[in-house]
Amino acid sequence: MGEEKMADGAQIRAVADAVVDPEIELGLGVLGMIGAISIKDGAVDVTLALPIAAWPGADDLERRLGESLREIHTSGDVQVTRRVMTEDERLNLRATLRRIMSSEGDHGHAHGDPVPRFLDPESTTRVLGISSGKGGVGKSSVTVNLAIALAHAGKRVGVLDADVYGFSVPKMLGPLHDPIILGDTVLPTAVHGVRCLSMGFFVPDEQPVIWRGPMLHKAIQQFITEAYWGEPDFLVIDMPPGTGDVALTLSEVLPRVEMYVVTTPQPAAQRVAQRSAWAARKLKLSVRGVIENMSWFTGDDAKRYELFGSGGGEELAGDLGVPLLGKIPFVPALREGGDQGSPITVTDPDCEVSRAFQELAERVISQGPARVYRQELRLS
Repeated sequence: MGEEKMADGAQIRAVADAVVDPEIELGLGVLGMIGAISIKDGAVDVTLALPIAAWPGADDLERRLGESLREIHTSGDVQVTRRVMTEDERLNLRATLRRIMSSEGDHGHAHGDPVPRFLDPESTTRVLGISSGKGGVGKSSVTVNLAIALAHAGKRVGVLDADVYGFSVPKMLGPLHDPIILGDTVLPTAVHGVRCLSMGFFVPDEQPVIWRGPMLHKAIQQFITEAYWGEPDFLVIDMPPGTGDVALTLSEVLPRVEMYVVTTPQPAAQRVAQRSAWAARKLKLSVRGVIENMSWFTGDDAKRYELFGSGGGEELAGDLGVPLLGKIPFVPALREGGDQGSPITVTDPDCEVSRAFQELAERVISQGPARVYRQELRLS
């Protein structure tokens, strides 16, 4: 047995403060989640202040905090006592998150609040808009599984479900809890290594969203500017099909968004998807590539069957002058995983379709960010 170690209050505080909360990915000290520390007769008691009683992962956080403290203090008992933050402590946490998420330049938007850091022109965050000309081409499943594949590649990833009228991302991801609201700041739900925010968390499945353009604009703007996304490597946006208000809003709020167009192999789908791409270019959004979904089905005989025709992805990419970045095979398990909240890239990472998403993620990463050319910057 090694020599017993006794830590003093300063050492206990330093170690406790350094433990990272997985939900926010910041140290407990920065978040104000370490309360009183008591050392009596060699026994240590540290208070863990949770923002809400049902804080996600609280049991695991308490365990990891206790383990970290026992590594430096072996001469007596170590106990972690939970309590819920006071209202003042929650307000301080909210202020801390707003300060961290904001741009160093503290540029203001319409309400005088600082702009989120990832909206700063110098930010390294890449914003990917996953679009389609019409519904039914698997755009949302592409969004979800591409996001997870990017996370598996070691990237920090957020998913914004901007398909306000037809939200499906929460059901596909299968999160265990809803986003957490701290005053006017929302913490997107963390699941499968990505952070997610969707209107689907705030309205029942059966309730339609009947909004005019200004309300839609405000909702999307709040999801982007009033949520704690941190500074992700990628923010992947599931856009509604077709052309409309959401594309207009995103072009204003996220001028650096890179558009990726999802189509299926048949020529009819290609022609419809083309309209979405041309609309993006009208709004001066960069179209970076085409993703062909449902490209083939591999039968039990190991042969590929092109159930929905062929050539649509190549033709669309050629017309737009962008690369065809990936072909995703048609696999029933992909649809089943979406229905059950178990994405195939999580449940079967080595299958044919998961490998296709991994290759797609690698190509998106290797492209690098788009160069943004604004009309107002051109010299006459």
